[in-house]
Amino acid sequence: MTAPVVQRITSRDNPLLKTLRRLTQDSSAYRKLGQVWVEGDHLCRAAHERGVQPLTAVFSESFWSQANAQWAGAARQNLVLADALFAGISALESPASMGFVLELAPPAALQAAAPSVILDRVQDAGNVGSILRSAGAFGFKQIIAIKGTAALWSPKVLRAGMGAHWGLDLIEGVALSDLGALTLPIIVTSSHRGAFLHEALREQTLPFPCAWALGHEGQGVAAELEALAGLHVRIAQPGGEESLNVAAAAAICLHASATVATPRL
Repeated sequence: MTAPVVQRITSRDNPLLKTLRRLTQDSSAYRKLGQVWVEGDHLCRAAHERGVQPLTAVFSESFWSQANAQWAGAARQNLVLADALFAGISALESPASMGFVLELAPPAALQAAAPSVILDRVQDAGNVGSILRSAGAFGFKQIIAIKGTAALWSPKVLRAGMGAHWGLDLIEGVALSDLGALTLPIIVTSSHRGAFLHEALREQTLPFPCAWALGHEGQGVAAELEALAGLHVRIAQPGGEESLNVAAAAAICLHASATVATPRL
């Protein structure tokens, strides 16, 4: 087995460093470059445990002596950066000292009958990542992102997803017309119309498998998508707030569906 290449970088004008900056600072750069940046032990470990081999592993100089034994063989190439250079590319307030550059996987094919989450122009990266975590936890492996949704493989979404990405089938840039291929019922969440979720559970009218549609934080689900829905659902809020954060609503709704699929939950 050939030993991985180790390259030390001390110049901030190094072309490899320029590529890393693009990946960490431009949320959509991965689409142009075909590469994804993940930073920190947790995300790197999550990818590694799913069998993802990095193209490049990147370490700060001060961390390299510790990382060498555990991570040196994980990637085809290791880059060791002066600490100040690593801090300069880091997307975190406190740099994590290591990261992986991964090859962007080809987009998954739309599965007509797979339990799904449809993201309709959900803008906040933290919300999107949190929804991906809930989707993975509750068995919704297919994520369908309508055009206008935050970039699924951006650094901020990856951090909020906490490793969920590698257990999901992610489909980006989907047009509303593409949803006609789905053969399962679409459920639209709303703050003001439709059946209450707890009543649908009690009356056993919540379908499974299904596709949950979650909309833009301010505008909600587009009218064209609402027209495709087989069911509208709202969450009871006895405390009187106007609406729930979309990520919180997603967790509640997806857990409810999981209880239908696995009643002992």
